[in-house]
Amino acid sequence: MTAPVLVAIDLQQVFADPASGWCAPRFADAETGVARLLQAFGERAVFTRFTAPARPDGAWVRYYEEWPFALVPPDDALYDLVPAFRDTGHRVVTETTFGKWGPGLREAIGDADEIVLAGVSTDCCVLSTALPAADAGIRVRVASDACAGASDTDHRRALDAMALYAPLIEIETTEAILASLR
Repeated sequence: MTAPVLVAIDLQQVFADPASGWCAPRFADAETGVARLLQAFGERAVFTRFTAPARPDGAWVRYYEEWPFALVPPDDALYDLVPAFRDTGHRVVTETTFGKWGPGLREAIGDADEIVLAGVSTDCCVLSTALPAADAGIRVRVASDACAGASDTDHRRALDAMALYAPLIEIETTEAILASLR
């Protein structure tokens, strides 16, 4: 059994900026929690980024018709990691999908069989990453207070939905996760 890896989901400007249609109201809380976890995980951390595809297809066409502000190139400042995490030296996995679990993240976590998820948004990208990772046989721990949803209600509902997958997915506080690493 190898040491767990922190996967910090989508800590980007688009979710931090109060003027953004995708702002997670408690983003600052998630950012603080991730910073605490990052200190404990050190090099065993990966960041993810959501970006728009160059040319949306299928259901994504309609999605970007509803959110045209987000249809910008991946290097647009909108999709930058927030300053606190921009130059950490950690690997960054970029996907055009809500869920980040796939070959890129699988490779980034190496031989780890456990990940700790934190970031935004609980009810979208965190949830969409947790479920397929668990299906792939990865133990998933979600740092509930180091995540933020589109609203407090959506955050809670997403945590409750993921809790249904126990023991594959476990919902814990940042403090409990940190204590387990000591």
